[in-house]
Amino acid sequence: MPETPWTSQRLLDELTALGIAYQLHEHPPVYTVEAAREHWAALPGLPVKNLLLKDASKRMWLVVAPAEEPVDLKALPQRIGSKRLSFANPADLAATLAVEGGAVTPLAVVNDSERRVGVVLDASLAGAALIKLHPLVNTATLALSGTDTVRFLMRHHHPPEVMALPR
Repeated sequence: MPETPWTSQRLLDELTALGIAYQLHEHPPVYTVEAAREHWAALPGLPVKNLLLKDASKRMWLVVAPAEEPVDLKALPQRIGSKRLSFANPADLAATLAVEGGAVTPLAVVNDSERRVGVVLDASLAGAALIKLHPLVNTATLALSGTDTVRFLMRHHHPPEVMALPR
């Protein structure tokens, strides 16, 4: 992790510098998909959920899926070449992505300079016209294209595994 984690403003400046169009909607803090639903209506695009997972060998994955779709966590390890997965704890989240719970986003790979977290992106999101992601904080939501999200991940050395996640 870098000495100073990226701020939301630095992230927005980076998106602008890369020519990545986005829409920003600020809202009160949200910590769950359920709490965010009322604020998502202000933006176009598909809402997502982000699951930071790890296995016994401490290998970590950030699984990005449509918010309203289940993910079969028993079938997922075989699909991504892992053993049994569990949810990462707040210390893992702080040490790798440097965001708080409720603000988990694939854009947080900017803080994973050690490349400890692999990104697994549902195929329906990678090709979506717009998806909704937090900009490193849980007090705002961005709408940006799936293609631009993948481009951003590649630029920051976290090429995603794009697949149809097991349901």
